[in-house]
Amino acid sequence: MRFASVWKENPYPDSIKDKIRDELSRYEMLPAASGETGVIKTYIDWMMDLPWWQESRDNEDLNLASEILDADHYGLEKIKERILEYLAVKQMTNSLRAPIICLVGPPGVGKTSLAKSVARALDRKFVKISLGGVKDESEIRGHRRTYLGSMPGRFIQAMKKAGTVNPVFLIDEIDKMASDYKGDPASAMLEVLDPEQNSLFSDHYIEEPYDLSKVLFIATANYLENIPNALRDRLEIIELSSYTELEKIEIAKRHLVPKQIKENGLKTSQLKIDDEMISFLIRYYTRESGVRQLERVIATVCRKSVLAILKDNKRSIKVTKKLVKEWLGHEKFEYGKRETKGSDRYGYRPGIYLLRRRCAAG
Repeated sequence: MRFASVWKENPYPDSIKDKIRDELSRYEMLPAASGETGVIKTYIDWMMDLPWWQESRDNEDLNLASEILDADHYGLEKIKERILEYLAVKQMTNSLRAPIICLVGPPGVGKTSLAKSVARALDRKFVKISLGGVKDESEIRGHRRTYLGSMPGRFIQAMKKAGTVNPVFLIDEIDKMASDYKGDPASAMLEVLDPEQNSLFSDHYIEEPYDLSKVLFIATANYLENIPNALRDRLEIIELSSYTELEKIEIAKRHLVPKQIKENGLKTSQLKIDDEMISFLIRYYTRESGVRQLERVIATVCRKSVLAILKDNKRSIKVTKKLVKEWLGHEKFEYGKRETKGSDRYGYRPGIYLLRRRCAAG
């Protein structure tokens, strides 16, 4: 067993050393053909591979962190300011318990990618845990070693993957956890996300308290109402609203169009799409809070452009309304047409105006 030569060289906690010594003595007493030897060896390997003291050094350059956040995301000033506040206070005090941030907003507004940018700005390891559809409490706390095929919970597995005691954890879809006869995982999450308790997190498989207080947790949710009240009380809620049309245009120019041009093997000189055409795509081919559908539409335009360049031997293509209608079909949505048709001088349509009068009158 490699632990005998490793534990003296590395600063494992004393309680962990004692636990491993006990397991080693049991392992040496068991016959080689015993089925329990594999269970003990797997447990010892888990205990040795977990990060107990390894800690990465945070980026303390506030200007560099701000530049990284601005380069990756347009807008979202509130969350950027919150991350810079965390860095500033940590730098001033040299010790700070990581906050539990929860980003709440509609799909496609950049919650997941924002968490990745936070990890890059802090220069920390990034780990994602998706809780959508999780119904078993053992997914959080792990299985006891008495069961066949037992293993630690998702958080201990993620800590092993990160290799440091202070990674950035993205807890995705925290509002979509379910519960059944196997337990309530939302209740088990209380110990993970409570700053007063997570320094002594208890996993059923590890059987020793594990410190999660240095982890920066970032949770995401689509609907705040679906998060249990007890769990919501532990979270610092930051709401991300829908993007405006001007914000979508800037996001498309800075991120979506260059990304799709690169992924489809084009050069920037081969495809020309101006602000007016991006606005046309937003108004008549998408209707959403985020930009996922917009990215799919831009990807379709890029693929059609690649086909036209190779098939018709064109050097470059300038996207026009005629081309968009030819490639994407007729306009999917009516922007500003139904609202003005049949309106009176106050901007009300007759049917809507009468309905409002009736509702007001009770």
